[in-house]
Amino acid sequence: CHPVPKPESRMEICDLNPCPPRWKVTPAGPCSSSCGLGLAVQLVTCVQIRQGREVLQEEHLCPVAEKPLTSVPCVIRTCSYEWSFSEWSECSTSCGNGIQTRQDFCLQSLTRKRVEPVLCRRFPKASVVRGCSSGPCPEQVGTRPPGAELQPGTPSTNPTAAAAAREERYKDLDVPLSAVPRERTKGGGEEGAARRCFQCVCGNLFLNATGIINMTGVESSDCTVAIGRPLQEEITLRILESSLNCSAGEVVLFSGRMMWRTGCRKLPLSLINSRTNTLIVKQRVVLPGNGVILQYNSRTATKKYYQDCDKQLFGPQGEIVNPVQLPDQGQEVVCRTFIDVAPQHRIAIRALYTDLGTEGNQTHFNYILVRDVSTMKTMVFHGKQQFLWQSTGSQAEIEFHE
Repeated sequence: CHPVPKPESRMEICDLNPCPPRWKVTPAGPCSSSCGLGLAVQLVTCVQIRQGREVLQEEHLCPVAEKPLTSVPCVIRTCSYEWSFSEWSECSTSCGNGIQTRQDFCLQSLTRKRVEPVLCRRFPKASVVRGCSSGPCPEQVGTRPPGAELQPGTPSTNPTAAAAAREERYKDLDVPLSAVPRERTKGGGEEGAARRCFQCVCGNLFLNATGIINMTGVESSDCTVAIGRPLQEEITLRILESSLNCSAGEVVLFSGRMMWRTGCRKLPLSLINSRTNTLIVKQRVVLPGNGVILQYNSRTATKKYYQDCDKQLFGPQGEIVNPVQLPDQGQEVVCRTFIDVAPQHRIAIRALYTDLGTEGNQTHFNYILVRDVSTMKTMVFHGKQQFLWQSTGSQAEIEFHE
């Protein structure tokens, strides 16, 4: 710069007033989770520059609406999960053939900590039941000719007498004789057709006011049925017979919107009240042929568990319109639509048109909420958002807020 004339050095007076207070954010700390979604904490303080130095100020001096978050989401890596199992139990019998069971649980692969089983649902799971043998029983040694265990057994009771005994068992339960379960045989005819029809029970939705559901003899280890009635009714259910093996881990589950109950022992003649208009029955068996026989009825609900603007749909398809506000209601209520389909089916909801107000008059309380009942996860939709929502189970609920 020597060839160029150098200007004179001079000082000018500048604004000596301190800068207005502002938010200062320190770098975020470590992520709270080693995998998956976590939170990282960052220190947020209110400072003011005075004579080139930061001076700490009270938080109310900084603009509240502009305050940064004190914790921010972070993801280090995607979590991976896997099934793990306990040790096999002892054989269920001291002699002869029996079964062994083990417990399954879901692990996070990195930390080896237990997490919710739903996180492992996409991964294959090994068997939790296997056969075992504790050797021949003393009374069986030397009493059975070779090959006898391969011969089909012959019934020791008279078929006519057995049928009469079954009718006698059911006559005091207000059950029509046509609904009494028949003995299953390997032959054809009516009894053979009835045996084959047992496979049709699982995955069905029953909408009649009353009926009998026979869940014995199904081929699959897990069998689920659903019962549905109008909103103003509730379902009661009686267990007529049960051949579940409790020591083998066989169990039946009853679930509704307002109840949850499992059982195995002392089931016959037990009375189950759903307290609402829907009920799901899930049965898990280990040994072929085991199961329960149920009789259900419906009646007018003893308590009102729904709003007048609520709706009930049972599928397989329908149209949902936002219920209008009823004129005689003193205050606003949350209107809901309940959707129940057969357990083997899933639900898809497509928003054809939504108008929850313009951007200027929207509030946080003006939205549509969709709930997946099987996982209890919810999604919220605002504004004029069109969407396609799909369930993981056979039940869904929609709430219309304001």
